[in-house]
Amino acid sequence: MQKYKLLSLLGFLSLLFIVSCTSNTQQTESETVVKEEKPKEITLTPAPKSAAFADASIKLEAPLRKDKLKAGDVAFDFTVENYELGNQTADAAQKLCANSAEGQHIHLILNNQPYSAYYTADFMKELTDNYYVALAFLSRSYHESIKEKNAYVLWDFVVGDMKEVPSIDLQAPHMFYSRPKGNYVGEGNIENILLDFYLTNVSLSPDGNKVRATIDDKEFMLTSWEPYFISGLGLGEHTVKLELLDNQNQLVQSPFNPVTRKFSLFEDEPLVN
Repeated sequence: MQKYKLLSLLGFLSLLFIVSCTSNTQQTESETVVKEEKPKEITLTPAPKSAAFADASIKLEAPLRKDKLKAGDVAFDFTVENYELGNQTADAAQKLCANSAEGQHIHLILNNQPYSAYYTADFMKELTDNYYVALAFLSRSYHESIKEKNAYVLWDFVVGDMKEVPSIDLQAPHMFYSRPKGNYVGEGNIENILLDFYLTNVSLSPDGNKVRATIDDKEFMLTSWEPYFISGLGLGEHTVKLELLDNQNQLVQSPFNPVTRKFSLFEDEPLVN
């Protein structure tokens, strides 16, 4: 009889232990669900107003359309006034976005490919035989373009001997992509991602031309030409598509429109194989 009572007691204790473990497991799972983060929502908002450079100017010295250029290192030369290349922009620390330690610079965009940054007014760039539409504009140290009438140069030139040179109307409306670009790494660089593009011979308004920005799968309609901050992005690769539209929301005809680029966000520097 004592043996049966002991067995019954052991059985009851075992059952109590199983119930307790199950309860604790369910509680832990419940707590885990509660603690899961909700998916971030992508937002696009105008960036805070930046340091103004109303008198900044850049003038082209070389290369010119008439120059006979050969493939290889091509010399670029500009005259920059009322703007100090290599300086940190005064409000860089307050921007809370990616910033170049080398300071203010020139963005050079050829045929709307990703820009190259230069911190002096003269430099060399290796080019192959081709027809080039070139845009050079002054940039703040945090890569925001200066959108003043004298702060950019748009021109074309040819490298090598081309029997037929394409005809692109540089007086027509065009949009050139600038940022985001490449990889963004670490705190202070991945929270606010600068979206910036450059317009020539066109303005934006609610009833006129617009830019449709598609960030991953979310669309935004932009009716003013200004820099924007993308927020709410998770780590990993993302896509931006920009489309310059007319007042009927149709694509403006340009060899550079639309444009799609990819960029990535990392907590730490990505490993290179």
